[in-house]
Amino acid sequence: MNITDTPIAGLKLLAPRIHEDERGSFCETFRDSWFRQQIADVTFVQENHSRSIKGCLRGLHFQSPRSQGKLIGVVVGEIFDVAVDLREDSPSLGQWFGTYLSANNRQQMWLPAGFAHGFYVTSNSAEMIYKCTDYYAPQFEKTLAWDDASLAIDWPLEGQLPILSSKDNMGLSFDAITKGV
Repeated sequence: MNITDTPIAGLKLLAPRIHEDERGSFCETFRDSWFRQQIADVTFVQENHSRSIKGCLRGLHFQSPRSQGKLIGVVVGEIFDVAVDLREDSPSLGQWFGTYLSANNRQQMWLPAGFAHGFYVTSNSAEMIYKCTDYYAPQFEKTLAWDDASLAIDWPLEGQLPILSSKDNMGLSFDAITKGV
């Protein structure tokens, strides 16, 4: 597994070593001992599978308290995946990082606890699988506005409005979340 650091401390991209021949391909996508030594000493307690159609934007979701670390990968299609640093003591508080994750590039993104997460589907449909370090707790779930002007996330919308859930359409501003404004 190759590790790429992002401009935000702790946020990493992982790329598996892919073995291909005339039969197809194989790659290891997760190994607990390697992950604990190379990335973060965490325990994953839940794995989720999400399917979305082209133009769907989900997020930016997080839990507070009971923040979740997430290891995200795509098994069908392509998404533009975004993480926003919400860690109070972080020098990169309020900074975002986005990258394309796809079934073709097989990259994964590691988000430590303390990040908001969202994604936009750029292919006809996409399926992602992600591991979490804490259980989903709907009473602690919050949504950061995907279009918050102070974050200025450069979503690849290509002039189209994204397909949003009512929850995602009602996201809170960054200031409301971090400063109670």
